[in-house]
Parts: sequence; structure tokens; C-alpha cells
Amino acid sequence: MEFDLSWVLLGLPLAFGLGWMASRFDLRQIRMENRQAPKAYFKGLNFLLNEQQDQAIDAFIEAVQNDPDTSELHFALGNLFRRRGEYERAVRVHEHLLSRGDLSQADRNRAQHALALDFLKAGLLDHAETALLKLEGTSFEAQARLALLANYERSRDWALAAEVAEKLDRADQGSFAPRLAHYLCEQAALLIAQNQWPEAASLLRQATEKSPESARARLDLAKLQDKMGQVNEAWQTLHEALDHTPAAIGLMAQPLADLALRCGRAQETLQLLQTRYASHPGLDLLDAVVTLSNAQSDGELSARDWYARHLEKVPSLVAATKWIAGEKLEHEQFHPQVQRALDHAAKPLLRYRCAACGFEAMQHFWQCPGCQAWDSYPPLRVEEL
Repeated sequence: MEFDLSWVLLGLPLAFGLGWMASRFDLRQIRMENRQAPKAYFKGLNFLLNEQQDQAIDAFIEAVQNDPDTSELHFALGNLFRRRGEYERAVRVHEHLLSRGDLSQADRNRAQHALALDFLKAGLLDHAETALLKLEGTSFEAQARLALLANYERSRDWALAAEVAEKLDRADQGSFAPRLAHYLCEQAALLIAQNQWPEAASLLRQATEKSPESARARLDLAKLQDKMGQVNEAWQTLHEALDHTPAAIGLMAQPLADLALRCGRAQETLQLLQTRYASHPGLDLLDAVVTLSNAQSDGELSARDWYARHLEKVPSLVAATKWIAGEKLEHEQFHPQVQRALDHAAKPLLRYRCAACGFEAMQHFWQCPGCQAWDSYPPLRVEEL
């Protein structure tokens, strides 16, 4: 059979034409998709800037559908879901990213961190812990450890929180010694509740070594020593605390005065507190001085005299209320009503206030019940702030 070369010559132009048409179709399709993806992306960005999150999510979903391999759009979409509280959808987006085999290691770590944040926001602490632990040795390690610290605080796992705080402290991520002292105090409190006093005392001593300026560690240790019948040791602990944490003298003054009365060191302690009061007058310190002064048979000043002297230094409604309690008024029959009104007015001034969120309480807290910040309560009453 003879091969007709003319068919080849006729077929070549036809094949070329068909190939050209196919390439033009593919290029047109690619250009169309490329136009659609940026358009949807910028539309979503515009909605986001105008705080129209519902429309922004719809636009980003459209962009992801047009270009499913774009990781940045997935991250934007996942973050939007998390901000809106749609944690399940955020988790699905970030888990989808992690399942992709073509994702770079940097983006994989980023997706892992985003997934951990999703779990934290959703309150799934166990899942969050697992996700955060996978970030050890990555560029997100420091952020993951801080999140783990918050996670363990929320679950009140103080032993694991202490481990993470020590790692952060060794990694020069700031000083976590004060926070570590609190964790040790929390562990000691649990042991005290179980009557394991020697073990608790050991943890509290560790806390004072880790953070010598921790007022809580020394106060808790003194209370425990007092509970164990070691009154002199408790007094000595608080006496030393005055030098290490002078700013917290208001919290320590009254316990120190009570211990001094029971261990026969009232006169010595009175002189010590009077000296401190002369340079830094405070309401709680004043009450401790009054307690010790009243216990002395030869006290130079009465309680009312001390409150009057305080009023000369500081205009204080609290001190005035206590002073007038022992005063004989001209119309004595109205004294109870006047006293009750003054006590009512002074009561809010005796509260402590969180410097971080403003939460007020009659009790001093080491960790604010409102914002969970540590050491945010100054050891001063509201009237003294």
C-alpha cells in the first residue's frame, strides 16, 4: 500500500489549528479564573474593612473555591470564623490546611498554631494542649508556651504550669519567677487542705527562694508555721518579709501584730511598725499599730489619738469614722445613726481594686477573679490609691 504524503501535508495545518484553539481556550479559562479570584478576594477585604463579616466570609469562600490551593485565603477564612465564634468551622479550615501534602513547613506550623487557638477559644482545653505541644521546636514555640501557661491556669494544673513557667524563664522570655512562686503557693494550698503540712512548707520555701520578693509566699509560709504551732518562726518569717517586700507591709502588719502578741514581742514589733508608719502611713499599718498600742499598759497614745494623728497626715474618711466612734457628741442620741451612716460611706473605701480591670473586692486577691491577672491588686485600700 502506498503512503500518500498529501494527507500528511493536509493534516498538519489541521492539527496545528486545533492545538492553537485548545491553547487559546485554556489561556482564556486561566485568565478568567485569575480575574475571579482576586476580585472575590478584594471584595472580601473590602467587606472586612467595613466590618461586614458575613459578606466578607461569603466572598472569601468564593475565592477559596476559585483557587483552593491558596493557603493565605484559608488562613483569612479560618481567622474570620474564629473571630465570629464559629469555632467548628475554623477548626475544619485549619485541619484541611494541615491535611495538604504540598503545604510548606512554615505554613504547616502556622496552621497548627491557628488550630490550637481555635481549640482554646472553644474551651476545648485537652485538644488545645495537644495542638500546642506539637509546636515545640518551631518558630511558634514561645507563643505556644504562653498559651499552654494560660491553659494550665484555667484548668488549675499548677504543677504543669510551673514546668512551663520554668521553661519560659530559662528561655529568656521575661521573668516568670513571681508567677512560678504563685504556682508553688497554689500547690502548697492543696497540700495544706490534705493536712500534708511538711510537704506544703517545703514548696513555700521553694517559692521564697525562686522569688524572694514574693509577699504571698512568705505570708502563706507564716500562716502555715502558725498552724503548726511554730509561732516564733512565723513571726520571724514576717519580720524578714518586711525587708524583702516592704510595699506589701499593709498585708503583713496585722498578722505580724497578732503573732507578736502571742510570742511576747509586742513592744519590739510596735517600735518596728511605728518606724515604718512614720515614713509610709497606711490604714492597715495604722490598725496594727493601734492593736499593739492598746495591748501596752503604758501606751503613750490611745486608739483615738492614733487616728487623729493619721488625719493630720492624710485626709481619710476611714480614719475619721474610727475616730468618731469613740467620741462623745453633743447630741449623743444621734450618734448611732451618724456612726452607721459613716460606716456605710467608708465601707467601699476599704476595698481593694484590680489595677488591670478595676474589679473591686473586700478581700485582697493574688490573682484577679475578674481578668485573671496576677499581682494586679495593689496592697492598698481604695481610699489610699
